[in-house]
Amino acid sequence: MKQIPLSLGPEPDYTFDNLLPGANVAALTHVLTLGTGAPPVFLWGPPGSGKTHVLRALAQRWQAAGAQVGWYDADTPLPWELPAHPSLLLMDDCQRFDAGQQHAAFALFVEAATMGLAVVATGTEPPVDLALREDLRTRLAWGPTFALQPLSESDIRAVLRRDADRRGLVLSDDVMDYLLTRFARDLKHLMTLLDGLDEFAMASKRAVTVPLLRQMLADQGAQHAH
Repeated sequence: MKQIPLSLGPEPDYTFDNLLPGANVAALTHVLTLGTGAPPVFLWGPPGSGKTHVLRALAQRWQAAGAQVGWYDADTPLPWELPAHPSLLLMDDCQRFDAGQQHAAFALFVEAATMGLAVVATGTEPPVDLALREDLRTRLAWGPTFALQPLSESDIRAVLRRDADRRGLVLSDDVMDYLLTRFARDLKHLMTLLDGLDEFAMASKRAVTVPLLRQMLADQGAQHAH
């Protein structure tokens, strides 16, 4: 069982409303108009390009409309079974699937095709380049494939600023510059850092400054060293 740290701030809300399309308008338009029985869709791109956000937003959207969604990633324990009356099958970061999960993913694909489910899967590379079993690669490449582009620096600043505002966190330009010059422009990682910073600032009852951020990172480094 994974230990989940107590988060004092609001959970990130993965919706299409707070997803900046950037250069990914065509991919987002396609998944938003996806219906049951459509060919499977594969989204690929480097970490931080928004793949998981798109899948979570899709899951929320379909569930809000009363549909059952099956979600599977490398952290989903086997056996993998679809919900009782599924409409949408989502598989995230397929490149991380081990041999057992690849076998399960292929079986889900076959079942989804028989039932006419909508399927969206993601990976860091196009299906043809993934180190997966051939039959699964073929299934993943059946339908449209879209390359997701990471957001520009100005877009990332806008997302971080908006998330900080949602938390009631004052994020100065100094802190923003420090985050963006020292860490990869991986939005998932930056949002996790923002989570930690929010909790650290509340716990230490201090405003968010570059020295506070440095202290948090130093403390994390010391913890990892033990």
